[in-house]
Amino acid sequence: MDHKFINPIETRYRTEIANLFTEEKKLEYWLKVEAVLALVHADLGNISKEVAEEINRKANLKYVKLERVKEIDREIHHDLMAMVKSLAEQCEKDAGKFVHLGATSYDIEDTATALQLREALKYIKTSLLELLNVLIKLTEEKKNLVCIGRTHGQHAVPTTYGMRFGVWAYEISRHIDRLAETLDRISYGKMSGAVGTMASFGEKAIEIQRKVMKKLDLNPVLIANQVIQRDRHAEVIFLTTLIGQSLAKIARENRILQRNEIAEMFEPFKKAQVGSSTMPHKRNPHKSERICSLARIIKSNIIPALDNIILEDERDITNSASERVIFGENFVFLDYMIKELTSNLKGIEFNEKKIEENLNLTKGACLSEKVMVQLVKKGIGRQEGHELLRQAAISARREERFMIDILYENVKIKNLFSKEELIELFDPNNYVGKAIEQVENLVNHIKTKYSW
Repeated sequence: MDHKFINPIETRYRTEIANLFTEEKKLEYWLKVEAVLALVHADLGNISKEVAEEINRKANLKYVKLERVKEIDREIHHDLMAMVKSLAEQCEKDAGKFVHLGATSYDIEDTATALQLREALKYIKTSLLELLNVLIKLTEEKKNLVCIGRTHGQHAVPTTYGMRFGVWAYEISRHIDRLAETLDRISYGKMSGAVGTMASFGEKAIEIQRKVMKKLDLNPVLIANQVIQRDRHAEVIFLTTLIGQSLAKIARENRILQRNEIAEMFEPFKKAQVGSSTMPHKRNPHKSERICSLARIIKSNIIPALDNIILEDERDITNSASERVIFGENFVFLDYMIKELTSNLKGIEFNEKKIEENLNLTKGACLSEKVMVQLVKKGIGRQEGHELLRQAAISARREERFMIDILYENVKIKNLFSKEELIELFDPNNYVGKAIEQVENLVNHIKTKYSW
């Protein structure tokens, strides 16, 4: 039956990673595990090689059709058993009798999920590396572009755009490190039967599990009940959320810097793009806003992922329905967010005139820290210097005058500094500390780490 999509994950936000979470792909993973299980049974003499080869030959989407599996499922209300029946009926002679031998549903389900999530994490790593590459290029290109730094939404002291992009790049690099660690912990499968005792697999049970996982390039769990424990899966969801929050942080800053009052940096805006249906002048940062919005969705999926850890006794099925949602949602939305941010950063526009204007907006007050340090070197106490500069900043704001002029009227200051020295002190380009050196160190570190 043809149906209309409800969730925009199928349309507006879909990326190629969604192909790992389709019904067909899930069935393909299940069939792959069933085929390997049969081959291992044959290796150990539990079934004939002919039977295993027939199961292996038929355990694919060419023979086992999703439509047939759904048809059986509608009758028996068990989708994995529907797959088993569908595969068995495709096998010739007596081979169908040996499909799923010794296994419980989640031997297949959890092992297949490990294959699925492993591929999804590898895919996300590729997307993250592209984003990191763009950030590193911007870090290097803008390492000398001095701008005002802000804390609490207020002008603080000068920094550089290279520093800003570098901080973000370093954070994304840490996520790639975390991904590698999480990838290791999710790459586990099991063949341990109804409650984990392996009784249904007989004396060779541990060897069956080991051989199946080796063929699938997974690790065998040392112990489990009917399911692989959900702390592993919750970690995957938590990782996607951590990454999503970093993307939202970058996107939020892009939105702030695009405000008319700031207007330093803008996400790309196509020639025919419309910002508002009623206000023709609007240039809304809607791509960045979209990233922030989707981050809220993937963050919310932490709750069911954590709740899924708490299953009753040797297991219940309360994890099942939510896992059909949260894995696909978090990976598809996350990949979309990464690609959207990467595209935004590739086309980012800078207004360097406005950057310089904002740098001088407080008429030199943002250099008060630097002047205070120099006052101490000239013999004025730190607290006295702090108060002197605080009062000067208030006067500069009230009188709309430059700090340098107000300070030069102060006898103490005039006796300690010439006008030329004050001009030098109030040049924001001379107060970025080790910003450029830190940026260069980071760029070298990242390029070496990833052989760029």
